[in-house]
Amino acid sequence: MNADTSTSPAPSLGSQRRRAVFASTVGTTIEWYDFFLYGTAAALVFPHIFFPGQSPYAGVIASFGTQFVGFAARPVGAAIFGHYGDRIGRKATLITTLLLMGIGSTLIGVLPGYSAIGIAAPILLTVMRIVQGVAVGGEWGGSVLIAMEWGSKKQRGLMASWPQLGVPIGLLLSTGMVQLMSATTGPDFETWGWRVPFLASIVLVGIGLYVRLRVLESPVFTEVKQTQAVRKLPVIDAFRHQWREILTSAFVRMSEQAPFYLFITFVLAYGTTQLKLDRTGLLTDTLIAAAIGLISVPLFGYISDLIGRRLMYGIGIVCTGLFAFPYFGLLNTRMAGLALLAIVVSLIFHDMQYGPQAALIAESFGTNIRYSGAGLGYQFASVIAGGPAPLIAVAILQSTGSSTWISIYIVGCCVVSMIALLLMPRRGPTYEAPSIGPPATAGSTTG
Repeated sequence: MNADTSTSPAPSLGSQRRRAVFASTVGTTIEWYDFFLYGTAAALVFPHIFFPGQSPYAGVIASFGTQFVGFAARPVGAAIFGHYGDRIGRKATLITTLLLMGIGSTLIGVLPGYSAIGIAAPILLTVMRIVQGVAVGGEWGGSVLIAMEWGSKKQRGLMASWPQLGVPIGLLLSTGMVQLMSATTGPDFETWGWRVPFLASIVLVGIGLYVRLRVLESPVFTEVKQTQAVRKLPVIDAFRHQWREILTSAFVRMSEQAPFYLFITFVLAYGTTQLKLDRTGLLTDTLIAAAIGLISVPLFGYISDLIGRRLMYGIGIVCTGLFAFPYFGLLNTRMAGLALLAIVVSLIFHDMQYGPQAALIAESFGTNIRYSGAGLGYQFASVIAGGPAPLIAVAILQSTGSSTWISIYIVGCCVVSMIALLLMPRRGPTYEAPSIGPPATAGSTTG
């Protein structure tokens, strides 16, 4: 035993923390790269490839409709992987979600268009979007928890914000790939150039798997298994014992998620169709805003450790609401510099909420139902906020021809989030939610 110890020393706590943070961030980056790539393609390419022969707005609405299906599937993924994440561990589920997302995205890259296989094309596209939604629905809870649970209680905001970096990095990579292929393939972008970023997913998944396989299970969950506190039906227990936390977690995201998908997806359709702005310029603006997020997301997570999660999040809600009208006012000038300002500032206000959000939600749930409870609360927002937001915005624009009511919609989302934030159970900065109930069965930790 001594020989084994000397030749294979156990990684230090600091080393494991860094490895857990890196693995969770790399994995979420790949997941969000694939998820955002679909959103960008839905705004720029899919209306022509999979929904031809319709008016511009009808094609965009149909394309965003398939995007919404992915959002609707996210709570399903949260329930499925939440169950197994709270039963067998965080690590195994994270490997599965990564594989699932990679397979779905790669298949989109080889999917024939409507002209080749008719109605089967949009149907298969919708199926692949469902696969993406299930995968990303299960990904968030595990990646956040494995980073947060390896960290100290005093740095939960910072530790849990690192996986959140997958959003700006994934947005940066997906937008950058679309812009690169758009520039290099020119008129061929809508025929085959758009497929390359999807096919590249398989390479990224290989990298992610290598990193994640080297991470040890969360010590907090390991303790749950050792004390035989694993629940037989953690999803049911989460609804039964912490339904209030699930609901407030979902609605507190209204001001973050709904505007976000207007800021990164709808803006592409609005800018190119309504304002006749250059597609490449809008993609560049989004790239710049995403790059700033590499600093702002962990920064606001760190600040939440100092001033409190609720205060930091509340500031972000107020800023987003106040910027709703100036945002479209700047875009509507059709001036490149002001459009850049609108996009950058909008995502900074988003990051004020997204940085502390993971810890705000996850620390409310007991360890043995945390994957299920936090994942469900987080992903239910996809159905009420992120998923319908582009559809609502397009419908408003089509019926009114103005962005005014879209701004009012954003303000309404902020009001809902502020109410939910005030209703969320108050937690101290190092609060540890107790495990729920007695063990499911003595000695039973898998199933």
